[in-house]
Amino acid sequence: MATGWAGDGAVHEQIEATVKDAIQRARSQLPQGPGRERCEECDAPIPEARRKAMPGVRLCIRCQEAEEREEQQAHSGYNRRGSKDSQLR
Repeated sequence: MATGWAGDGAVHEQIEATVKDAIQRARSQLPQGPGRERCEECDAPIPEARRKAMPGVRLCIRCQEAEEREEQQAHSGYNRRGSKDSQLR
């Protein structure tokens, strides 16, 4: 257990700091600079509206969705070792 006394809003401040860090990390990973006119993966044209909406875009919508699905599956965040089901088996 921790020793000492925390201030009244210590937990709230810690949560806010964690959220701010996550937002900053996500923003730093967004692409920047001029967007590509053609997709890096499939060479399909990237519409001007998408390039304006997403500065630094490098993939068409179809390839971007596929990349996000793969990334989500790879980093699902599900801790199988710590789940109750896995402990019952």
